[in-house]
Amino acid sequence: MKVRVFVTLKNGVLDPQGEAVRHALGSLGFEGVNGVRQGKVIELDLAETDPAKAEAEVKEMCEKLLSNTVIENYEIELG
Repeated sequence: MKVRVFVTLKNGVLDPQGEAVRHALGSLGFEGVNGVRQGKVIELDLAETDPAKAEAEVKEMCEKLLSNTVIENYEIELG
């Protein structure tokens, strides 16, 4: 089963990489970009075929390794 995990910074957490991208876009002439938040996408190919079990397994992966739950949120997409 294919699974995507979207990891983003929580609101209120400073995003220096996003700010650097925003600044670079302005330097390239892309005006009007008021903010950029950067995150990551993790794609997993699991042997598990049961959606509920797969989601539970991926949630555990996120809690233990894939995201820093103190400063990051994650969203799981089964596909």
